[in-house]
Amino acid sequence: MNQHGSTRVENPQGFIHTGPGNIYFNSGAHPQDSNKPAFRRVAEDQLHWLRRMFVDPSGMGKARAVLAGTGTVVLDGVPGSGRTSAARVLLHERRRDSGVFHELLPEEEDELALHDPDLVGIGDQLLLDLSTADERQWSTARMDLPALRKAVHEQHAHLVVVMPHDGALEPDLQSYRVTIRRPSGRQVLRRHLRMRGMPYEQYMRSDVTVDEFVAVERPMREIADFADLVRRARETARPDEGFAQWCATAKRARNDRRREVAALVTRLPEAPQRALLITVSMLYGAHADVIHRATQLLLHALRSPSDEVPLLQHKDLAERLTEISADTGPSGHVRFAELDYESAVRAHFWDHMPDLRPHLGTWAASVVDLHDPHVAPAVRDSLVAHLAGEYLRTGRGDGLASLAERWSTEAPSRARLEAAVQALTCGLEDPAHGREFRKRIYQWCVHGRLRGELAEVLVRICADVLAASHPDQALLRLYYLARRERDPAQPALQALNDLVAGSRRLRRRLLDRLARYGLAPPDLSIFLRICDPEPLTDSSGTSRTLVEENEVQHSLTTCWHAVLAELPRAMWQPHAARWLHRAADGTGHRGELLLDTLVSAAERCGERMGEVFAALYASAREAEHTAPGGPARSVGTTELLLHKISVAQGLNLAAAPPASAKGTQP
Repeated sequence: MNQHGSTRVENPQGFIHTGPGNIYFNSGAHPQDSNKPAFRRVAEDQLHWLRRMFVDPSGMGKARAVLAGTGTVVLDGVPGSGRTSAARVLLHERRRDSGVFHELLPEEEDELALHDPDLVGIGDQLLLDLSTADERQWSTARMDLPALRKAVHEQHAHLVVVMPHDGALEPDLQSYRVTIRRPSGRQVLRRHLRMRGMPYEQYMRSDVTVDEFVAVERPMREIADFADLVRRARETARPDEGFAQWCATAKRARNDRRREVAALVTRLPEAPQRALLITVSMLYGAHADVIHRATQLLLHALRSPSDEVPLLQHKDLAERLTEISADTGPSGHVRFAELDYESAVRAHFWDHMPDLRPHLGTWAASVVDLHDPHVAPAVRDSLVAHLAGEYLRTGRGDGLASLAERWSTEAPSRARLEAAVQALTCGLEDPAHGREFRKRIYQWCVHGRLRGELAEVLVRICADVLAASHPDQALLRLYYLARRERDPAQPALQALNDLVAGSRRLRRRLLDRLARYGLAPPDLSIFLRICDPEPLTDSSGTSRTLVEENEVQHSLTTCWHAVLAELPRAMWQPHAARWLHRAADGTGHRGELLLDTLVSAAERCGERMGEVFAALYASAREAEHTAPGGPARSVGTTELLLHKISVAQGLNLAAAPPASAKGTQP
């Protein structure tokens, strides 16, 4: 769980995707930013991919200028003009090492209010997408915009607001408003074709199908989908076919095939025929061996009676595939004769055989568990994405969430856990169901009965998916998981630590939560893990370190007091030693603040104050022997600590700090 591999996301319906198919984001192998937390690399990869696919709409230049000059821009435009993609590209272009991208969700119960200054970190890129907001939501957001803009300005951050089309806007905000108008449909189509590997000499040709398609003003999503159909048509075309044939095939694939599929199903009354039809639609493009085995598993899941006909009298797979208008290519992979036929087949069985739905979840779990060289991760992901797509298409997000939970708890294999992560990712990335899935994940993390390996799945979802666009929500969910953690490896706590490592704002928010809402034993363990003194005293990119902020000092003092008062010295001594080492390494005033925090925390211990001071001093003496720079400088830090302890106890008030400690002074 603590290893960083790659995050695989298939067919998410969020901003990063532009049509059907697989997208793989490698969250490792980034030499230039290998020290960045995984969630930051994933977010940047997604935005980088979007930028490459993006064609500037009219008004983009003005939007860039307004954002660069004021830190805020409010985008208007008709639906389908690319407003939201434009907002994300604008923010991606303003990215800085000191900040993170995150989307604001003011209507969700665990999200900070827009007027809360803790919402904005130094150099952050913030998206407030209110393109579909109703009048009440937009009015409420406009009331909070001045405070949000003030925080954005103070933190040298950038904010892009996507407003409802032609919504009301106060006079003082009109200067930030820029209207986006859709770019040329032909230009957008060509960009998508180029990014999908289409040869330049092909897509630049004049074509009647393309002319007809771009003659109509369409949403950007529809153009992207058509480009992907052209790509798929090219991959399955005969060698003698060219661009015109690929486009014509893509055009036919956009037709409604529900009646055509219904007629085919009527002609196939036998269970094996229908099972094969369903299997090919769910595992489209898989190897014939996988199709054959998966069909048998589906019949078994549906408890279809066994066929008593001798094996050699059975129809072979080629004949059975012909019956359902499918075949295998030279590589042995099964496809329907018509492009995108599989989606119509899936929709037919899902819509018209509702009793089949629960069995498909059981069947899918058995398929992903197959030990077959042809069952590659892409095959498993495709199956899960297709199944998830039917749940989401028909508004049954709760069913998909329950399915993911079942895969995580009932005989969970590694493949089933991957499938559960994939299913929840599809739900989170779906525009219509994302909020529902964020809420469900929150309920699991806070109140759910975490049976089986559900906790592991939730950690991965929060750390690798949710954190990429909604780090505040990921923070809160990982915090609750870490409090409940029983795994000795502590994957939730590790993920939480990695998350705050990438953001001063998130570290500040977590410290505030720990100090504000009581410090039970699990909270103390979390604090000790995330109280690394190096980021607290790091001055890069800012004129004021965290430890110099009054609110952070209060949180640190409160948390250290609870640690010193309630935990045995053996548990906190290694962490105190790190603070003492940091104070001794030449950080000057910031290092001295670390000592002040420890002393102030001990001073609150009442009757045990003397005992705690003695333990702190003993820890400092022990830390001298393990100091990275050798014991010489640490001796001075120990003497300075002793001086501060003496002052706190009312002893030797007139004495100056020891001369040997001056190396720690500013």
